[in-house]
Amino acid sequence: MINYEEILSGKLRSIKPSGIRKFFDILEEMTDVISLGVGEPDFITPWHIRDEGIYSLEKGFTKYTSNAGMKSLRKEISAYMYRRFNLSYNPDDQILVTVGGSEGIDLAIRALVEPGDEVIIPMPSFVCYEPLTLLAGGIPVLIETQAEDGFKLTPEQLKKAITPKTKLLIMPYPCNPTGGIMEKEDHEKLAKLLIDTKITVLSDEIYAELTYGQKHYSPANLKELYPRTLVVNGFSKAYAMTGWRLGYIMGPAPLIGQLTKLHQFAIMSAPTTSQYAAIEAMKEGDRDIGHMREEYDRRRRYLLDGVRTAGLSCFEPKGAFYLFPNITSTGLSSDEFCERFLIEEKVASISGTAFGPGGEGFVRMCYAASMDDLSSSLIRLQRFVEKYR
Repeated sequence: MINYEEILSGKLRSIKPSGIRKFFDILEEMTDVISLGVGEPDFITPWHIRDEGIYSLEKGFTKYTSNAGMKSLRKEISAYMYRRFNLSYNPDDQILVTVGGSEGIDLAIRALVEPGDEVIIPMPSFVCYEPLTLLAGGIPVLIETQAEDGFKLTPEQLKKAITPKTKLLIMPYPCNPTGGIMEKEDHEKLAKLLIDTKITVLSDEIYAELTYGQKHYSPANLKELYPRTLVVNGFSKAYAMTGWRLGYIMGPAPLIGQLTKLHQFAIMSAPTTSQYAAIEAMKEGDRDIGHMREEYDRRRRYLLDGVRTAGLSCFEPKGAFYLFPNITSTGLSSDEFCERFLIEEKVASISGTAFGPGGEGFVRMCYAASMDDLSSSLIRLQRFVEKYR
C-alpha cells in the first residue's frame, strides 16, 4: 500500500484548500439558492467576440501559436493599454499572453522569488497570492488593511513591512474582495519607499476596467515605478470571458523574457481560439465594457443601500464587483454567518476569512447578479440580520 502522504510535496500538503470552495461544495447540494458568491460576470461574452472564436474554429485555426501569444493579439493589447490606461508596452518583448491572469501571477512569483525571499501581500485579497508564494519557497508578509483606510496599503504599513529580504510587493487593486482601490497620490507615497530598493511590484489589475467615479491608476503609470512593475490583466472580468481562460502580463523586457521561458516549458501557448476572440474584444469591445460597467455600478449602489438598510455597516467599494459588509453586529463569525445565511435563507456569500487576515467579521457579496436576485437577497438578508441582532 502506498502512503501518499510520504510521496507528496510537503509544501503542497501544508497549504489549505481555498476557503471559497467550502461554500461552493455546500451550494452544490442545495436547490433554489441565490448565489452572491461566485466572482464571475453574469453577462454572456458579447456575441461579436464569440462569433470571432467560432469563425476561427470554422477556418481550422487550431494549432499552437507563438509561446508569447499571437503577434496580432500582442499588438492589440499594446494599443489597448495605451488607449485605456496611458501605458506603453512593446508587443515584441514586453507582453506575454497567459492562460488567465492567474498564470501571469504564478509565473511572476516563481520567476522572482527564491527560498527565503519575502513577499509583501496586502490582505484581505485574492486567495492565490499567499499559497503561490509558499510554493516558490518565499515568505509571505501579510499586511492587514483597514476599512477606515479604504482597504488601501498605507505608506506606514509598507515601511514597517520592508526588510533586506523583501523581494516582491503584490498590489491587488482594484481589490477582490473589498472593492478598494489605489489612486495616484496613494501610489506616489509608496513609490518614495520603493525607489531606493530592489523590490519588484506585481500589480494585479484584472478589475482595472471596473472602477466607479474615477479611472484606474496603475503603479506603472509612475515613471519611478514603471521599470520595476509587472502588470497582470486579462479578459475575464472586463469582457465577461472567464471560461476562455486568457490573460496577459506586461513589464520590463528582461523580466518578460524570463517569464516567457517559464511559460514555454509549463504551458507552451495560451488557447488559440481564445486569442482570436480576444483580438476582436480589444478592437471592438470598448462599448461592451462601458455597458457592463454602468450596469455593475447600478447594482453596486442598489446592493450597498440595501445592505446598510438591513443594518450592516459597509465600506463603499470603488472597484471590482463586490461588497464587503461588516457582520460583527450579528454576533456571528464570518463562517457562521455564511453557513447559516445559506442554510436558513438560501443565499450564498463568501466568508471574509477566505481572503486572509482582516477578513474575520466580514463577508463578500458579489453584485454581478441580476437585479431580481439582488432584490430577493436583500429581503432575505433583512430577515436574517433581524433574527441575530
